[in-house]
Amino acid sequence: MTLPGIVAGIAIGITVDKARRVLVEAFRNSDLDSPETDARVLLGHALGLDRSALTASPDRPLSAPEAAAVMALAARRLSREPVAHIVGAREFWSLDLRVTPDTLVPRPETETVVEAALAALDRTGPRTRPWLIADLGTGTGALLLALLQELPQAFGIATDLNPGALAVARDNATRHRLERRAAFVLCDFGTALAGPFGLVVSNPPYISSEEVPRLAPEVKDHDPLLALDGGTDGLDAYRAIARDAGRLLAPTGMLVVELGAGQAPDVAGLFTAAGLYVETPARPDLAGIPRAMTARLPMHR
Repeated sequence: MTLPGIVAGIAIGITVDKARRVLVEAFRNSDLDSPETDARVLLGHALGLDRSALTASPDRPLSAPEAAAVMALAARRLSREPVAHIVGAREFWSLDLRVTPDTLVPRPETETVVEAALAALDRTGPRTRPWLIADLGTGTGALLLALLQELPQAFGIATDLNPGALAVARDNATRHRLERRAAFVLCDFGTALAGPFGLVVSNPPYISSEEVPRLAPEVKDHDPLLALDGGTDGLDAYRAIARDAGRLLAPTGMLVVELGAGQAPDVAGLFTAAGLYVETPARPDLAGIPRAMTARLPMHR
């Protein structure tokens, strides 16, 4: 029996493999960016199966409630709701992080900031040192929690202006048993922090206000505006971070920030004007876009 809905072909008794192929075709025809991945994740979520169980059950037929659940999730994705919001989670640096409308969905390119930060720390000593880390505008806590996982003696403070985001970050820390090595502060970037920190990281809002309405529906309609809008030129957050950097950084401390495409020269100029030494070039993401900029106090080049 075929169910009424916007995805033709989802029916009671359809096999797992056939349902996956139907979803892939529907998502591809709607020009979604990753139809295969979206189909796999949503099908697994509807059926309560992880990736390996889904792969091992290609001929398993769907019951009526399962087929209806698949159809409902597919409809949400075709309306351009992000998969992370539909399933309530997103993987980042091997961490399964809870995601809500209060938080930016962690992106793969943001892992470049973690890579750059670890590379900078590795040049100064072992990862077992008791680093003090600040994550400014933490959202889900992705950057801080990834770093705490890699730095076993580190302690981190995460800030956010949105209390809902801080609650999500705190919950994610608890989920990964990192809550004893993390604190959460409600403030705008680093305004309530004193330092000194050995490492400051941030994935700030860097989209210009004019560009926000032109973003993909998954972003502009579902990610919080507070985490997207970087002001008239997209650089407001970098200005705030630059103003506080000298106060927040330890003498040998490092600052690592995510960049938007094409922003490296402007952000480097802001940091240099604030008295920081900027390491160039910025670390590229997998697409080759300069994505993570590292800066420090000038006497420790």
